[in-house]
Amino acid sequence: MDKLKNLFSSPELRKRLLFTLALLFVYRVGVHVSVPGVNAAALTAALQKNAGGLFDVVDLFSGGALKKFSVFALGITPYITASIVLQLMGAVVPRLDELQKKEGEAGREKINQWTRYLTVGLSFVQGFGIASLAQSQGVDVVANQGMGFKLMCGFSLTVGSIFIMWIGEQITERGVGNGISLLIFAGIVAGLPQGLWTLGHMFKDSLNPAMTGKGPVTGILLLLVAAMIVVLLVVVLVESAYRRLPIHYARRADSAGMSSQKSSFMPLKVNTAGVMPVIFAGSVIFFPATIASFTKWEWLAKASGYLNYQSNFWSYTVIFTAMTVFFSFFYTSIIFNPDETADNMKKSGGYIPGIRPGKETSIYLDGILSKLTFAGAIYLAVVSIVPLLILSGIPGINFYYGGTSLLIVVAVALDTVSQIEAYQVMNRYDGFMETGRVRGRRPSGNPGGNPSGRPA
Repeated sequence: MDKLKNLFSSPELRKRLLFTLALLFVYRVGVHVSVPGVNAAALTAALQKNAGGLFDVVDLFSGGALKKFSVFALGITPYITASIVLQLMGAVVPRLDELQKKEGEAGREKINQWTRYLTVGLSFVQGFGIASLAQSQGVDVVANQGMGFKLMCGFSLTVGSIFIMWIGEQITERGVGNGISLLIFAGIVAGLPQGLWTLGHMFKDSLNPAMTGKGPVTGILLLLVAAMIVVLLVVVLVESAYRRLPIHYARRADSAGMSSQKSSFMPLKVNTAGVMPVIFAGSVIFFPATIASFTKWEWLAKASGYLNYQSNFWSYTVIFTAMTVFFSFFYTSIIFNPDETADNMKKSGGYIPGIRPGKETSIYLDGILSKLTFAGAIYLAVVSIVPLLILSGIPGINFYYGGTSLLIVVAVALDTVSQIEAYQVMNRYDGFMETGRVRGRRPSGNPGGNPSGRPA
């Protein structure tokens, strides 16, 4: 109780926590506000029939908003897509690359502004497409069909998506934790009771003699639960692991004429990119597959079949792993700049033993970071895929709270607790945890750390 009391002892931390909880509450309320003119129940039945398991997977990451055809049905996906597009364009557009790497905070703010504009455009296009999809299901779903309905629906979904984007940015700036990750976290946790009920129902069917040969095998279900527990432990272990690089500072004479040398270390996270690579990879995979489920383009349907883990598990595994590795390196390059870190170390008189300050330090940091990023990417892919591999042995069963969901929930929770811990320590209060500290992404001994200041 003392720890919980200390949690609200700091006025600033209390204000941030209450602000975060209030916005998450607003987000969950908005999920239940349906778009006017749509029979949500009839639309859910039609989409479930056409899209199958893919529809449930997409709905999971929207927090149930898609099934309800809520004004939040697009979720945070347009914003994530816009971020990916602009960051990738930085590799081919010199102006964007200059803003990202040379103009510091002002450049990042400009890119964020362009990301918002692009989010508006993508939201309206996707909203208009979803409206056309709903209208194509017949008058049972949409009674008053026509262009007016499409424009109204597209505008409503766009406003909902922009509001979600605003909530995420406000949580990041004025609350606790990464707003975008917390919104996805809230959506997954909100559906957790339903997921547990589904798992319990699966166990019940497997033990029922009348269901022999129809329900899943009890042994496979026990293996699934064991795998989820192992995944939970591995995520906690890896998310708290880091590589310590020793940092020495040049000798300086004090007031008594004695010279001294200070030593510190730079902690580099094993999984520097956090859960964002998995979120990016999932967004890229689910979007084209969802579109293909409701179109008559045979080539797109055939291509998207390779992105469905239920029908082509091994092709899905290869593609998902490749995309996770790509986005791990991609996102790490955004949040950690070896050149800037090496330059800051040189200006402060710091150096890595055996490595010359400046360019050689940057090359050394880049090499270490590349190895850690690759290891972190493989860890993300394995944790996400192992539960799906076990589920592939249970035909006809749709259970979506696997490795990806656990990874997002645990990693976001750990990152949020670490930020709460940092606020408490900064205000000289006892930490939130009883024993030890939850290591943040930028401990006090890190002279370079995360130059962008953005949560990983």
